[in-house]
Amino acid sequence: YDELTFLEPGGRASIIRPSSLPAPMHTGPSFLAAHCLDLSDKFAIAAALVALTPSVPRDDGESFLRWLQRHGQTQRAIDRFWTTILVSALNEDLDRISVPYAAHVIRESFLMSKAAGRMGVPAVPLTALYAAAGDYIRKNGGEVRTRAGVNAFLPQRDQVQICSEGHEETFDYAVLAVSFDALSRLLPEGNSGELGKAVRHFESSPITGIHLWFDREISELDHAVLLDRTIQWMFHKSRIQRRPGNGSYVEVVVSASKTLIDKSRNDIIDLALRELREFFPAARDAQLLKAAVIKEVHATYAPLPGIDRYRLTPATEWPRVFVAGDWIDTGWPATMEGAVRSGYLAAQELASISGNTDSRFLVADLPAEGLMRLFGSHRQPQHP
Repeated sequence: YDELTFLEPGGRASIIRPSSLPAPMHTGPSFLAAHCLDLSDKFAIAAALVALTPSVPRDDGESFLRWLQRHGQTQRAIDRFWTTILVSALNEDLDRISVPYAAHVIRESFLMSKAAGRMGVPAVPLTALYAAAGDYIRKNGGEVRTRAGVNAFLPQRDQVQICSEGHEETFDYAVLAVSFDALSRLLPEGNSGELGKAVRHFESSPITGIHLWFDREISELDHAVLLDRTIQWMFHKSRIQRRPGNGSYVEVVVSASKTLIDKSRNDIIDLALRELREFFPAARDAQLLKAAVIKEVHATYAPLPGIDRYRLTPATEWPRVFVAGDWIDTGWPATMEGAVRSGYLAAQELASISGNTDSRFLVADLPAEGLMRLFGSHRQPQHP
């Protein structure tokens, strides 16, 4: 998708889309026409974007909220632009986001190029994506085991011993593609090394998804940014996935959903319905057929100021053990892109250790376009 629709309570829409102008000015015309911000908000945001254009600022321990306040942002600019974009992208509140992470997201989304600002949304259920990955592994001689949780691993000089559901097996190498909190439970007791020290500095942040099925279509939009309420995004999955029938299946997402963790399922559904009906009048008369609430309490790591010093490379102190996950040093924050990059980097490290030193798996970032080619890109991971 090339455009973002920002909806205010009541349904008024502002659409941000690229124009024929060169980057970083390509979204300028639609930004200036946005109804959800007044002229003072737009001037403040534009000034901050100019400050972020040349390069990504260094991490000096300052939160991005403080950075915005220092750069003269209005409260409405913070609430309706910066918070809306960054809390959804980084899954944390602005006062707990480091400046480089925020700058990275804004530069990629609005400044670097038209292509970099495109938003990808799966057109099939996630189970279909996972199944395709499993099919690829099996086709190439691998094996996929489900319901086989790993309890521990024991690194040795020429092999790695894995304990899964009470059974021990030996492998040549191991890539531990798990979250930092899951890794902390797997590390050898009394021998966790630098990896164990690093993961103790990470904190997690939650995401809540509310899935709602209605008896009729409630909107012609595939997705929308929802302003000034608890719910933040609407993904119209029945439209995106081209499901048959006349009803609507939507997911509304709340990132950094700390306020929802202790709420009951019914309370969360009532909240989502009440707020959704403020944005989509057709939902007021629609009958809710069923609903589901999915809380991911430890969804991502919190991109706190200073956390980069603890993001390690995929290689560990054990030559045959590697780590992967969005929390390692990928050059990207806790995004899907960062998670994918971590897998490429782990594969590259493993290939190099096993003698295939010429292997390169990491896909280069999209190049800057227009005037942004005059400026440097964001920080890259410090890997060979």
